[in-house]
Amino acid sequence: MRNISVQYFAILREQRGLASETLLTDAVTPLELYTRLQDEHHFSLPAARIRTAINDNFADNGSILREGDRVVFIPPVAGG
Repeated sequence: MRNISVQYFAILREQRGLASETLLTDAVTPLELYTRLQDEHHFSLPAARIRTAINDNFADNGSILREGDRVVFIPPVAGG
């Protein structure tokens, strides 16, 4: 188990009702973490549409999470 800080943007923030939280999780990768959070909070976006950043750097969803990491889940956004 590890403590991970999670930040949510845009629709994920709306669906979760929080901008950020710290979780105790045994998820090994961002993909595993997102999938669990999606099941728990009924996120509408599939994992394939989410970009991930770990500690301020874009990361692959298969990256290994470590104690104290800050994970940001970034949904696609439309600009104008």
